[in-house]
Amino acid sequence: MRTKIASPTVLTALAAVLGLMFLTPVAAHAHGDTVKVVVTGQREGRVTADITWENDGDAVEEAVAATVNATNPDGSRTLGPWRLVRDTGASRAAWTTAEALPPGSWKVTVDVGFPALGHGELEVAVPVVDPAPTTGTPAASTAPPAATTPAAPVTAPAPTPEPGTEDTGTDSGLWWTTAGVAVLALAGAATGILIRRRRRLRLR
Repeated sequence: MRTKIASPTVLTALAAVLGLMFLTPVAAHAHGDTVKVVVTGQREGRVTADITWENDGDAVEEAVAATVNATNPDGSRTLGPWRLVRDTGASRAAWTTAEALPPGSWKVTVDVGFPALGHGELEVAVPVVDPAPTTGTPAASTAPPAATTPAAPVTAPAPTPEPGTEDTGTDSGLWWTTAGVAVLALAGAATGILIRRRRRLRLR
C-alpha cells in the first residue's frame, strides 16, 4: 500500500491556518480579557467614565460597545440604555454620553461588551442649575450730566407807595407852581379891568 504525500501547497495553507489559530488568542489577550470601567461622575448631566484594560491599565484604543443605564433612588424612573462615545478633549481613556441626566440623584451603571467584558457603577448627583438672574433696574446712563444754567437773579419790584405817602417835596413844588399861575392870571385880569375903566372915564 502506497502512502500519498500531500502537495507543498496544501502543507503551506495548513501551516498558515495553524499559525492564525495560535496567534489570534495571543493578540486578543495581550491586554487581558476584561476591561476596567470607572464611572467618574457627570458633567452638565452627561455621564463620564474611564475605560482601561484590566491587566495593564492601558486605554482602550478600539471602539467600545457599552450601555449606560440610570435609576433614581426609589426605582420609579429609569433612563437608558444610552451608549458611550469618546470624550474629546479629555484623556484617551475618557468616555461620556451624548444624553444628559436631569437634576437629581441617580444610580448609574455601565456595562461593556466589546472589546472585552467590563462593568462599573456609581451614585451620581446632578445639581439644579439656577437660571441667570434678571434685574429690572435700568442700566445707568453713561452720558455726561447736562450743564445747568444758573438761574437769573430775581429783582424785586419797586414798592408801590400807598395812598397818602407820596413825596411831599414834589407835591409842594407842584402846588406852588399852580398857585403862582393862578395869582398871575388874577393879577392880569384885574389889570385889564382897571385899564378898561380908565379908558371909559377919559371918553366921558
